[in-house]
Amino acid sequence: MAPTTTPATTGQRPLARKPGTGWDDAWRRAHAAAPEAFQDDRVRNLWAGTWHEDGSSLSATSPVDGTAIAGPPMLDPGTAGRAVRACLDQHRAWRHTPLAERKARVSAALDALADHRDLLALLLVWEIGKPWRLARADVDRAIDGVRWYVAEIDRMTEGRTPLEGPVSNIASWNYPMSVLVHAMLVQALAGNAVIAKTPTDGGVACLTLACALAARAGLPVSLVSGSGRELSAALVNSPEVGCVSFVGGRDTGARIATAVTDLGKRHILEQEGLNTWGIWNLTDFSALAAAVPKLFDYGKQRCTAYPRFVVQRSLFADFLDAYLPAVRSVRVGHPLAVADPDDPLPELDFGPLINAAKAKELRDQVAEAVDRGAVPLHEGALDDAAFPAGGSRDAYLAPVTLLNPPPSSPLHHAEPFGPVDTIVLVDTEAELLAAMNASNGALVATLSTDDPDAYDRLAPQVRAFKVGRGKPRSRGDRDELFGGFGHAWRGAFVGGDLLVRAVTDGPAGERPPGNFPDYHLMP
Repeated sequence: MAPTTTPATTGQRPLARKPGTGWDDAWRRAHAAAPEAFQDDRVRNLWAGTWHEDGSSLSATSPVDGTAIAGPPMLDPGTAGRAVRACLDQHRAWRHTPLAERKARVSAALDALADHRDLLALLLVWEIGKPWRLARADVDRAIDGVRWYVAEIDRMTEGRTPLEGPVSNIASWNYPMSVLVHAMLVQALAGNAVIAKTPTDGGVACLTLACALAARAGLPVSLVSGSGRELSAALVNSPEVGCVSFVGGRDTGARIATAVTDLGKRHILEQEGLNTWGIWNLTDFSALAAAVPKLFDYGKQRCTAYPRFVVQRSLFADFLDAYLPAVRSVRVGHPLAVADPDDPLPELDFGPLINAAKAKELRDQVAEAVDRGAVPLHEGALDDAAFPAGGSRDAYLAPVTLLNPPPSSPLHHAEPFGPVDTIVLVDTEAELLAAMNASNGALVATLSTDDPDAYDRLAPQVRAFKVGRGKPRSRGDRDELFGGFGHAWRGAFVGGDLLVRAVTDGPAGERPPGNFPDYHLMP
């Protein structure tokens, strides 16, 4: 399936990138804000409390328009091992730092992040393609979320101690601030030194600036880049590491899960799952129609996205009447393009996917599924009027909806991590549950039904950590718990008190809530 476009609206003013929002502008500002972390054309690695010019930088391009941007400086395994050992030295000192001082330093880091909020967001736009609204929200959620922990940490750590070794973080590229930086700061607040690997696919400049500000505030943070396979011996298997926190795909997660289980190491492994929305005995579709455009935030490149609708066959016509107008209203375009220099940045549901390779992968999967019998119900088009002239659009993909993808297609059983919806029709409650549990575990799910008894009966049988009633569920903030069932999660659950419990030691014999090889314990 080739990317499609629609002609620009006659008489509409052509778009151009908003002045002051170019990659060169963002890079210059980041270099000025943290010259210790940025060189002329690359970033440095942070370990042993010092910024190092080590590692061979990968070339990288922005998904926004193909502009060349800074890539991650990839370390060799030996240097990564030295970074982990240095992190242990930091940890041994930091774990004895009084809580009041830890709170003060984390608060100082948060103040610095807030001062550079818009720069961090602009870096996210260029590096991972987030629209301006969502990029700022990612930064805000990190800052506001950690401030809540600063206010609550005294009671959370009462009777608890930091781990014996630092926390190692390996996270995906989609939420650098609100997931990765948030976790790192809370882990440090709880008394641990932390080391993180930058995602290879994007976010290195944003994370470098955030860690520079945290390090200036006196926090024991390390940030390194490299191949996950090459650095796993250091970041996962090293005896110095006290806990491994991972966010990513199931294949990599399974390898890490095997390693940490064999080592008896503390772990938090958030993995992908096919989050589903079930429709059963429903008459009012207004809430669904209102929710559909919001489900396309960031092109469904979220761990809590809903790419699968499981619909009672007799309700299919009513579902389409609500769904199709809603999906056609989704706004896709260049995230920095405006008609007038004084215009605000555009309000979009999403811009590009993380890279052109991902967009091509999804186009190919859609084409293959259709060849094998899936029915295309909607194929969106990129509007020329939403883009400035020139620049690559290879990373952009408008929404696509398929009915009944064949079992041989990855779109049948796996999370696409992009704006491709699939619909499966069912006739019985047993079929509904089987289709909603297609990936053997998920993070979230939703069931829309007018029958409260049906919801109470069916929802507990859906293998998702959170099941919404007619409304989408999210990862949550502050005191909202988060985890997964089946293969969607391994190790300790997080959120609220559980995040601190996962990275601290409590009473002897304590069993943290989570999904472990020998037990599954809900909070």
